[in-house]
Amino acid sequence: MLADLLARARDARVFSAAAWSVGTADGVLDRGVLGTRWQDGPAAGETSRWDLASVTKPVVGIVVAALAERGVLALDDPLPRHLPAYAGTDKASITVRQLLLHTSGLPGGTPLWRTHDTREALLEAIRTTPLPVAPGTRVEYSSQGFILLGLIASAAAGTPLDRLVADLVTTPAGMPDTGFGPVADAVATENCPWRGRVVCGQVHDENAVVLGGICGHAGLFAPLGDVERLGRVLAGGAAPLLKPATHAEMITVQTAGLRRGLGWQGLDVPGSPVGTALEPDAYGHTGFTGTSLWVEPARGRYYVLLTNRVHPTRSGDAIAAVRREFHDAAARLG
Repeated sequence: MLADLLARARDARVFSAAAWSVGTADGVLDRGVLGTRWQDGPAAGETSRWDLASVTKPVVGIVVAALAERGVLALDDPLPRHLPAYAGTDKASITVRQLLLHTSGLPGGTPLWRTHDTREALLEAIRTTPLPVAPGTRVEYSSQGFILLGLIASAAAGTPLDRLVADLVTTPAGMPDTGFGPVADAVATENCPWRGRVVCGQVHDENAVVLGGICGHAGLFAPLGDVERLGRVLAGGAAPLLKPATHAEMITVQTAGLRRGLGWQGLDVPGSPVGTALEPDAYGHTGFTGTSLWVEPARGRYYVLLTNRVHPTRSGDAIAAVRREFHDAAARLG
């Protein structure tokens, strides 16, 4: 059923490849891989790695929560406690919690890469550009906030972000082939006008490219099996990644209006990218490249959908209907 649905979407050129897994902590209900790594390219398979895009964000969120458990930082720490350059700025009162909840006041999608072509310049632009709204005023999805969370985690722990992701998430969850790019055996993303080529194995997000590919908002690559294992860990309560109380706090909605937890999106009705068939307590995250990971705690289920919907171009929004149809059908699996 799910394979037929996704095969039809591939035939309609919504993407060239898809991989999926639906199951519980105890086993898989349905899974598979179909299509080609790029149009007219080799077949996608179990070892093919997908650009997770913003599914990187909750992974970094887990890193931050794990560091809070260990007393390395606190969720209500203000930004300058770990990034002193933010003292005296309009961002000085922003807390780690607000960054995780997307209530920091930092703006949404901003193509800083267009005018700031070095890591130092881009980070300085985040520091100095005035906030459009005061911290705590509203929910506005912001990649800049997770760029800062990556910097905070690294500064607080005295350890590079890629090492923290490995030590606190991918190794204990059994995800040996997940990491930041560049990677081999990748599924292609966009025929990128800025880079003048089809991107394959380098992070798709342009701000992440300028930042060097290792950052808090995007950049992770993973094969289906690894994301599946993360789904199973989360569906089972998140051990050994987090203590039960910490995991419960992460997935509890802490905002009004748009439902947001710490690094996770709740099920907005209407407006959820995965439709309304999942249980009200569902949480998850999507990625711009066509990826997603969602979990239903009440049913103990996870839902993984990986596609390269930006290949060969990001134009078009057909993936929105495919995502909803996929999760509607997957929720009905026995």
